[in-house]
Parts: sequence; structure tokens; C-alpha cells
Amino acid sequence: MNQTDRIPNDANASPETLYEGRWLSLRRRGRWEYAERNNPGGAVIILAVTPEDKVLFVEQYRVAVQQFTIEMPAGLVGDLAGSQNESVLLAAQRELEEETGYRCASVSFVHEGPSSSGMSSEIIAFVRAHDLVKVSDGGGDESENIVVHEVPRQQAGAWLLTRAADGYSIDPKLFAGLWFIEHAETFG
Repeated sequence: MNQTDRIPNDANASPETLYEGRWLSLRRRGRWEYAERNNPGGAVIILAVTPEDKVLFVEQYRVAVQQFTIEMPAGLVGDLAGSQNESVLLAAQRELEEETGYRCASVSFVHEGPSSSGMSSEIIAFVRAHDLVKVSDGGGDESENIVVHEVPRQQAGAWLLTRAADGYSIDPKLFAGLWFIEHAETFG
């Protein structure tokens, strides 16, 4: 049996919009319901390591999970007015500086894939920021209250597990991000 034979019969049905909000829409194809971002570019996660070999993490309260979370700097691509054609790399540079106060000389694409393929059509990209320079305190825009953490790279995994034990929500993608920091150059 090939892959095409395994696609559900109703998977190619025309999408029906069940609800459309400012940032998200709920859609249905056949019997399958899923969330879809209303911005055209998906999301980007930034793998950022300071010149002192510290990984940048951000902490913020997330209403959807009702918890403080630890995340890598990240954001939506093309979500600002007039930026519908923004590239993943440009969004990464913008979000890195906005959230952490670090500017980077360049960013490089690492990998992309679905954020939660059973629930959402969103595609997220991992990018690596290079040659970071601190230019401000960061903390996000006026709608955010972000705390920046700089964690020595060799201690980052243990630090995340300690934060989880302290009650923080830790996205499992962070561990993929740490792996990419260590290994991305070997396959890219």
C-alpha cells in the first residue's frame, strides 16, 4: 500500500470555516476539525546563543495553558500590518530583538514542520541567529511581559527540567531546539 492509498476519503474535502477570529480560525475538512493561523507565514523559533555561550530563553504567561512558560524566542511571520510578505528570516531578526534585546548579524534556516499536526495547519521554522549583540532590555511589545533568561548552553537541558519541576510549562520543542543548536551544522 502506498501513501496515497492511506489518505482518508474526506481529507481533500473543501474546507469549511467554523469560526474566524483575529489570529486563528477553526476549520473543518470532512470530519476533521483543525485550527489555522490567519497570518500567511506561520511561525518561527529562534535558536540564539550569546557570545558567552548562553542560550536565550523567554518566560511569559500563556493564557491558553494558564501557566508561565519557558520558550525560545519566537513569533509569527507576517503578522504586522503591511508585512504579509515578510520572510521567516526577517521575522526571526525582528522577534529576537523585540523579545530578548539582542540583535543578530544574520540568521540561517535550520528546519520546518508542523507545530501540532493533529490539531493545526501551522508550520513552524527553526532558524539559527548568528553573531548576537545586546542592544536593549527586550521584554516584548506593549502586549507582552517577557522575562529573558540567559542559560549556559551546557546546563540548558537541566535548567529546563528544573523549571518544569518548579511548575513552568516547558514546550518539548525546546529540546529539539537544543539538539539543533548542537547539530544543525552537521546536516545543513
